[in-house]
Amino acid sequence: MNTATTPKAQIPDIAAQITYAMRTMGVAPIPRNYELFYEAYIGSNPTLTKELAALGSKATQEELDELGQQYFGNHQSRVIENVHSKIITELDGLLRLLKQEQTSLESYNKLLGETYTRISSKNNTSADILRSAITLLSEATGDTMAHGSQTVEQVSQKSQEMDQVRKELDEYKRIANTDSLTRIANRRAFDERLASIYNATTSAPLTALVLADIDNFKKINDTYGHPVGDKILATVTVIRGNVRKDCFVARTGGEEFAVIIEGNTAEEVNQMCERVRTSLEATPFKNSRTGVNYGPITLSLGFCMAGDAEDPGELYAKSDIALYCAKNAGRNRTKIFEDGMKKDFTKSWLIYKR
Repeated sequence: MNTATTPKAQIPDIAAQITYAMRTMGVAPIPRNYELFYEAYIGSNPTLTKELAALGSKATQEELDELGQQYFGNHQSRVIENVHSKIITELDGLLRLLKQEQTSLESYNKLLGETYTRISSKNNTSADILRSAITLLSEATGDTMAHGSQTVEQVSQKSQEMDQVRKELDEYKRIANTDSLTRIANRRAFDERLASIYNATTSAPLTALVLADIDNFKKINDTYGHPVGDKILATVTVIRGNVRKDCFVARTGGEEFAVIIEGNTAEEVNQMCERVRTSLEATPFKNSRTGVNYGPITLSLGFCMAGDAEDPGELYAKSDIALYCAKNAGRNRTKIFEDGMKKDFTKSWLIYKR
């Protein structure tokens, strides 16, 4: 989706457009269908977009599921189900061990009580009392310590197994939040990160949301084809190399990117944006085999400081307005949001809201 050449007033809310397309095709508004339409809409996979459109207005759920299986598989649901099953199994095993340990300690406590009773009895001789007590306590203590040692070892093993499950879950989350083409964060991860900005209000004044858009990307795709476009998208991660490591960088859809920068003034953010822009402009994009030059590739950027917005939605809208103004002013430049900029359009940012 290229936002440079279309007035923003004419660009519908992404979520609304997806919902409208699903309703037009009579598609059930369920999560797996929404994911399918979302990926098709942002154009990250042109083949998927074409095949979904080819289903027409009478696509059955079976056809949609087959398409989803082809491009996404059941990876998400399988991973969640497997992890859930593993967690339940490990927790069940751990609880059993703890119950066994409790039973063992209760038995030992009972033996101590019996020993005390025997020691306190006046019917036995001193030698009998000591002999009986020592034998009983030695056996009980030895058994309890052995059982305790075994329990500790088993609990340790269970802990390692549960840690492995946690690592698998973390890895799945990383994959689910990573854009497959550019290997940076995707729109899902961006929505989550953007929503958290205002959780710590003290950092908001020195937090900025930067939105960036590759200039004339549709023309590049039309001229050289999608494979070249994909290669440029993958290489445009030059953004990642020109900002601090702790900055959040995501591909938010099509040729659009976002950067969340914390701990910098507006002037410093502007300098960082200019460094990204000039670095990309200077990056050669050539076909090493044919010698065809695809460049120069340029970037327009717009940003707003979180302190100048009330919430994530307003911050996104103002950053998007600044990006539009950068495009409208001739592209290949950076703009910071200022009062008085064109405000006759809105665009939703929260795609994965639950």
